[in-house]
Amino acid sequence: MLFLHAWLLRLGVPFLAMILVYLKFFPAVYHRKHYENDHDSNYCKYNNQGLAMFTSSLYVAGLVASVGASHVTRRYGRKVSIVSGGICFLVGAALNAGAQNLSMLIIGRIMLGVGIGFANQAVPLYLSELAPPQIRGGLNIMFQLATTLGIFSANMVNYGTQHLETWGWRLSLGLAAGPALLMTVGGMFLPDTPNSLIERGHLDKGRAVLEKIRGTRNVEAEYEDMVDAAALAKSIRHPFRNILERRNRPQLVMAISMPMFQILTGINSILFYAPVLFGSLGFRANASLYSSVMTGAVLVASTLVSIATVDKWGRRALLLSGGIQMIVSQVSVAIILGLKFGGDKVLSKGFSALLVATFCLFVAAFGWSWGPLGWTVPSEIFPLETRSAGQAITVSVNLLFTFAIAQVFLSLLCTFRYGIFLFFAGWICIMTAFVYLFLPETKGVPIEEMIFQWRKHWFWKKIVPCVEEGHQMENYQNCNSLIK
Repeated sequence: MLFLHAWLLRLGVPFLAMILVYLKFFPAVYHRKHYENDHDSNYCKYNNQGLAMFTSSLYVAGLVASVGASHVTRRYGRKVSIVSGGICFLVGAALNAGAQNLSMLIIGRIMLGVGIGFANQAVPLYLSELAPPQIRGGLNIMFQLATTLGIFSANMVNYGTQHLETWGWRLSLGLAAGPALLMTVGGMFLPDTPNSLIERGHLDKGRAVLEKIRGTRNVEAEYEDMVDAAALAKSIRHPFRNILERRNRPQLVMAISMPMFQILTGINSILFYAPVLFGSLGFRANASLYSSVMTGAVLVASTLVSIATVDKWGRRALLLSGGIQMIVSQVSVAIILGLKFGGDKVLSKGFSALLVATFCLFVAAFGWSWGPLGWTVPSEIFPLETRSAGQAITVSVNLLFTFAIAQVFLSLLCTFRYGIFLFFAGWICIMTAFVYLFLPETKGVPIEEMIFQWRKHWFWKKIVPCVEEGHQMENYQNCNSLIK
């Protein structure tokens, strides 16, 4: 099911490339791409705000849908949201495959965005709530693994259909209906999470699911934690208002910062620029295929590394090491392009090979750090009463910044040229320092006990009240000794 979500996300740019050839919806971009051969235009070939707006419209739809999906996820369960997302994907794929004009394409793309809003809202929560604490990180990163496999598969489909005259792009988009159908039908057979069932009053069913997924009847302690959390959640009538309270400040900061920083790593700039780079290596017509295969393979491999290590080394270690490697990679790319590319300069094959290796190092670092953990960390830190609202904020921020970067990236690339990589390197410095200073380790901590991590943190303990038996303890020293 996760596979489709990534497939649809990645269909944007290659799909547009085929439309440019066959339907010519954006003639200015088509002309610049095929008839302007000066080296500087490599930075500016796709700089068209209409094209950028069309591409990013999906993310605006997802942003708006995620707010409504939060209500559905909390009131009707994670399973209903997953099925709803699948239905929206089906409708969007059908509209795009049968599109007769640009308006129909846009409506189909909006439906895909709604599906993404529901899927991103429900799936990370579903995985975090089902998984045992000791393997929660690795299981949650399966979401990112499915994303990378979806990206790779979508690229292969787009490459395979690009030479089919007049109807290849329809086939490419129509094939997405297959995974969408599997997601919809498969979602109907999924059990809902015990947390969601208990929150909605199905105590016996929630306990039965908990015993089944844990493989034992000895779940009393975890079950009681869920019942207590559900009782508190039911007393909260306005979760979005509640999440603004001081005691929820750390989770709110992470729900905004983690998805924002994930997008500001600049991963989209690397994936966008890769075909130009491979073209300079001499692959020419097959540049997109080679770049897609290589970056896709690196993403998959590095995500597997994250799955294997996240519950051993922890979230912080992967985020910090990945941040440092991405900084070095982005700065190196900027230096090479600044010195050896642009104007009348052409990259030699030696420097192109070095640049490809540097790109791959960046993609690998992203694949084991901010790629998966930008979703994993926010999905596991919220108490039950604000969990759906918190995930809605996470999804909305992610889609908002994805939209913003998609809208301005082409202009920034044309204006800053190689400096765009220094721009992103600066942001990675900021986010790496943020993780070091403000993110506590969440490895192996049960979700319902995550509050204690904030109360032990050097900074957040000044903000999060320590509560014992319903009474606030003013002495934080006593609080810390209590929870250690």
